[in-house]
Amino acid sequence: MGAQLRVYRQKIKSAQTTKKITKAMELIAASRIQKAQARVSASTPYSRAITRAVSAVATYSNVDHVLTTEPEKIERAAIVILTSDRGLAGAFNSQVLREAEELAELLRSQGKEVVYFLVGRKAVGYFQFRHRESERQWTGSSENPEFELAKEIADAVLESFLRDASDGGVDEIHVVYNTFVSMMTQTPTVVRLLPLEVVEGVAEPDATVQPLYEFEPDVETVLDGLLPVYIESRIFNALLQSAAAKHAATQKAMKSASDNADKLITDYTRLANNARQAEITQQISEIVGGADALVAAK
Repeated sequence: MGAQLRVYRQKIKSAQTTKKITKAMELIAASRIQKAQARVSASTPYSRAITRAVSAVATYSNVDHVLTTEPEKIERAAIVILTSDRGLAGAFNSQVLREAEELAELLRSQGKEVVYFLVGRKAVGYFQFRHRESERQWTGSSENPEFELAKEIADAVLESFLRDASDGGVDEIHVVYNTFVSMMTQTPTVVRLLPLEVVEGVAEPDATVQPLYEFEPDVETVLDGLLPVYIESRIFNALLQSAAAKHAATQKAMKSASDNADKLITDYTRLANNARQAEITQQISEIVGGADALVAAK
């Protein structure tokens, strides 16, 4: 009984230590998510404004531009996968990777070759474990992304988009990331960035009727200037959405872990009390038995 009681007490102590860690991580994630949400809220209006500007140029001009005209045959497609650098976030990374795999299967079924751009150590580790190749990798900045990272990713995918497929370029670009919906819900999202027509097919709820436009100096120059900025802003907004979703997923996972630790502590405490009571009962029985033996010996 004594050995069993020591085991239960050791398990209780271990669960209490685990709870301290998970509770601290939960509080850290809760403190970070407010700032992450503020950055998303600050980035979204700019991203929408750039999107409206690019949509106006694409809609009210008849110029065939390489960034807004879909080729007759799409041979290669790029998938940009946004994951986190750390785990302990439940299904945050696995659902993004699963969504990316489903998208890749769909593109391959359409006869397209798929290339990958990976953001976050979890995506890089996933591909390295399976000995799969990727075009570019970025790690170390997923929890607090800066605009420089978005610009670097945008430059890489645009450079690949502007090259011919025969030279290792791509004909379309997709981004897969987690969207922050609420503290309890983070939804994997797939967005096709380029060509542009497919991306901007849905009107915004507060959209107004757009007037006719005249472009100076010319439409090609406007597109050359706007579209790189558009790609940078969309990727940066996706990075911020992914970071906010990561903190929310971490808080939810750590809250669940703390609750499970509480349950373990309660269960092991009950078992330890039972073991202690059994030990006391055995000791009393031994004392009474010894006293009875002494009385009988007289």
